[in-house]
Amino acid sequence: MDMKRKKELLEIYKNRHPEMGVISYCCKETGEVFLGISKDTKADFNSINVRLSASWHPNKRLQELWNKYGSEGFELSVIEVLKYDDPNEDHTAKLESLREQCLASNPNARRLWR
Repeated sequence: MDMKRKKELLEIYKNRHPEMGVISYCCKETGEVFLGISKDTKADFNSINVRLSASWHPNKRLQELWNKYGSEGFELSVIEVLKYDDPNEDHTAKLESLREQCLASNPNARRLWR
């Protein structure tokens, strides 16, 4: 691949608008909900699932439930989507605020990452 094409692809990647928001892992058996913020929901679901499948997730309770019930024992969803214009802007504070609102509205919810 030539340098011009690499630069073009890099520019496309930098300007993409991935879905950002609050992601949820809900254990169907217990009703426990784990919420996290995500700057790319598709990529983060994939990453977290790999960690859980490898028994390498830092949230011990989530890992315990995953080991017991497996991936089919969880409902994965994006419960809040952040609307934004600039993909290069840092949206962390807005995402954390959205997560806190979701945590406050659901007594069974806790943070995905400890």
